[in-house]
Amino acid sequence: MTRDTAARTALGGICAVATAVALLRRRYVVVTVEGESMTPTLVAGDRVVVRRTGLAAVRSGQLVVAGPPTGERWDRLPLPEWLIKRAVAVPGDRVPKDAGPALGAPDGERVPDGRLVLLGDNPNRSLDSRHLGYFASGQLLGVVVRRIPRSAAGAGRIPSSPGRGRAVPGRTHSAWRT
Repeated sequence: MTRDTAARTALGGICAVATAVALLRRRYVVVTVEGESMTPTLVAGDRVVVRRTGLAAVRSGQLVVAGPPTGERWDRLPLPEWLIKRAVAVPGDRVPKDAGPALGAPDGERVPDGRLVLLGDNPNRSLDSRHLGYFASGQLLGVVVRRIPRSAAGAGRIPSSPGRGRAVPGRTHSAWRT
């Protein structure tokens, strides 16, 4: 193999790896948990891998990351950029009774198309469908596919923000906000 051929082969390999990394970063994101809304399942400082996906791929019981509500009512409040919650009802499921009056759903009503009900595992410290109503499919970032073990994510803990329960997407080595 000539030097020129070896250089082209190496360059091709580097391009292939760079393309694969770029595609993975578009599909997956690492999220750092802040706040207490998902305790005991997740605590501040935990990191999870989120697969970007649409509403059709979400199942009841899965952890998801979604954006907060927008609009005149919410724009003046200091809401986090992302929320990590449990999907308790997806389109076609019955609206859970404990979801609260914010949904305005009578007993037996089903979740409408394009909407989902998200609740925190710690109801006393969670900003979720009990307060915000339905979440729209456009607010969904994706589904949590796994928790990164503490040894891989670093031993440090992020101080929690009481009642915020937010998730911050970021690289594995440092957090960044979107």
